Amino acid sequence: MYRKHHNGQLSIKEFHVPFCGTLDPDNRWVLLAELIPWQELEEAYAPQFSATVGAPAKPVRLAFGSLYIKQRLGLTDEETVLQIQENAYMGTPEQSRSIAPQLVSSMRNR
Repeated sequence: MYRKHHNGQLSIKEFHVPFCGTLDPDNRWVLLAELIPWQELEEAYAPQFSATVGAPAKPVRLAFGSLYIKQRLGLTDEETVLQIQENAYMGTPEQSRSIAPQLVSSMRNR
């Protein structure tokens, strides 16, 4: 099952990091995220899942973003998860709690 998540995505200006304020809009990960056609990716990703059956799939930003980070930086599944959990530019707190090395492996194998 897939539920669209793009409506709730915070803009870079709305995203506040504890102890740091806001994220730098000129950060390389922020700039890259602005270049990626997330809506087109979601339109290709969502039909891969049933609309009514099964556990909800991870959002396209988490699925594609984690695989991109893994490949771009040449990381293991475990290190990819740690990077996303530790770096506010790579993932939101919600994404950080919902990702595990096994999830990265399963997304890569799809």
